[in-house]
Amino acid sequence: MDEKTANRIENISPFHVMAILERAGQLAAQGRDVIHMEIGEPDFPTPPTIIKAGIENLASGAVKYTPAAGLPALREKIADFYQKRYGVAVNRQNIFVTPGASGALLLALGVSLNPGEGVMMADPCYPCNSNFAKLFDGYAQGIAVDASSNYQLTAELIRQHWTTSTKGVLIASPSNPTGTVIDGGQLQQCLQSIADLGGCFYSDEIYHGLVYDQPAHSALQYSRKAFVINSFSKYFGMTGWRIGWLVVPDAYIEATEKLAQNIFIATATPSQYAALAAFDADTLAELENRRAEFAKRRDYLYQNLLNLGFSIANKPEGAFYLYANCARFTDDSYQFALDLLEAEAVAITPGKDFGSHQAQHYVRFAYTQPIERMAIAMERLQHFLKKG
Repeated sequence: MDEKTANRIENISPFHVMAILERAGQLAAQGRDVIHMEIGEPDFPTPPTIIKAGIENLASGAVKYTPAAGLPALREKIADFYQKRYGVAVNRQNIFVTPGASGALLLALGVSLNPGEGVMMADPCYPCNSNFAKLFDGYAQGIAVDASSNYQLTAELIRQHWTTSTKGVLIASPSNPTGTVIDGGQLQQCLQSIADLGGCFYSDEIYHGLVYDQPAHSALQYSRKAFVINSFSKYFGMTGWRIGWLVVPDAYIEATEKLAQNIFIATATPSQYAALAAFDADTLAELENRRAEFAKRRDYLYQNLLNLGFSIANKPEGAFYLYANCARFTDDSYQFALDLLEAEAVAITPGKDFGSHQAQHYVRFAYTQPIERMAIAMERLQHFLKKG
């Protein structure tokens, strides 16, 4: 038997932070008090209303397959959410419930990306986005961005870097790792440029809801031909439930249904019933309280990192990350993260997980810990920097 892995796997880059996470686990097993600021997972539990709805479905015993596109009632709830939050009418038939946002991106690229075609995206960006393009034998066309464009692609950059093999553009707003938000005018210009070029637009909106200074704009406010990826994981606090959704343009509905039927059959039924409660008034009130707490954490961490000598050109407007320049302290942010963990038991993510543009000078801090825990982390970080 030929035991050689498929060639495409050689192009898939690993999560470098997993080595840090593994070592953090070893240190914790030795009795060290590890403060986790590396993983993009809210520390708040799933809201009780959502848990109750999931338990009720389990208790009923009627845990059967749903339609491949998801529970009709949940698709209606999502459509209603777009109407209330963005003033956009979305047809239920355009909405597909997926196993997390990763499942949504898998469907979007699966029905639109051909081998040899590229997906343009910012560098830095979330690493799975580029790996998914490679999975379909396409490629990630990373475009270096910096503070001058708020770490976002612009219509000018898109036109400048478009090639004959570029299939489309992926924009994440709020973004991971920078937490920046693209303003509505620039988003509209990007959409128009891509339409003029005859490409696809993929809008990563999984951190919508977690914004602090200005509202995040959905691509659906400006175009009905965008693929929109969202999730119940971040704002709704349902990471382990593995449920998200995808809004597809009309031309891709049939193909998306066919692909979903074959790859997933359906998203987990208890998760879908639980998500029905995500849009209840009580749930949304609780989520808004959590958003306010994240804003306080952002402000605390932002100021403390600046005080310690890190450079942060753009204060993040959303998500729960700070992408900090550590060039004052090191020219190898990966080794910096490893050394910080070993010396002070504070876990952070190195820039190399998010691309290649100045990655050695950046680290990402996730403010998914209470301020009291982050205060301890800042004391340890200050001690580490003084020793260095």
